[in-house]
Amino acid sequence: MRALRSLRPLSLLLALGFSSLAQAFDLQQLSDQLAKPEVIHGGFVQEKHLRALPQPLTSKGRFVLAKDHGLLWLLQTPLQQDYRITGKGIARRDAGGWQMLPGKNAGAEQNRLFLAVLQGDSSGLQRDFELALSGDATAWKLTLTPRSLLLKQVFTRIDIDGGELVQRIELLETQGDSTLLKMHDSTSNQPLSDAEQHDFAE
Repeated sequence: MRALRSLRPLSLLLALGFSSLAQAFDLQQLSDQLAKPEVIHGGFVQEKHLRALPQPLTSKGRFVLAKDHGLLWLLQTPLQQDYRITGKGIARRDAGGWQMLPGKNAGAEQNRLFLAVLQGDSSGLQRDFELALSGDATAWKLTLTPRSLLLKQVFTRIDIDGGELVQRIELLETQGDSTLLKMHDSTSNQPLSDAEQHDFAE
């Protein structure tokens, strides 16, 4: 009887351990959560921290993320410039409409990464990074460590924080520079406007 009593705490601990494992927040759940909204509208503040400058270079704007369409990245300050990021590549709006940009520059790769992160494309990210996730559905942190030699030459790691949606992305570069992207006022309850639908359709 005494032996049985002494086993009870152990079996209780094991049961608690297994139940917490079963409830652990994993990459698939994060992907499903981030991929759920059809459309996300929000604002962003991007800070580029350069070792050579005492203050970060700050830009602000709005974004529209639409499932099955892509990302509109609408820079408002310090200058106005619109970008569209889709599976086909990255386009910039000028007086003549949307113009595709070369797909191999560093900025293009960074924007593709933003799109994969915001859409919850963990399988796409896993091709290029080791992923480490902590937290739960309401407050999580995802750390991306580069796999390929090319990415290792650019980034030491990328940290992503969020809750229901992505809230913060920080890219730490090997040269000591970094980019901090803060998403704010994100909402998933507004459909695409006619103008936004037109932008994605062009």
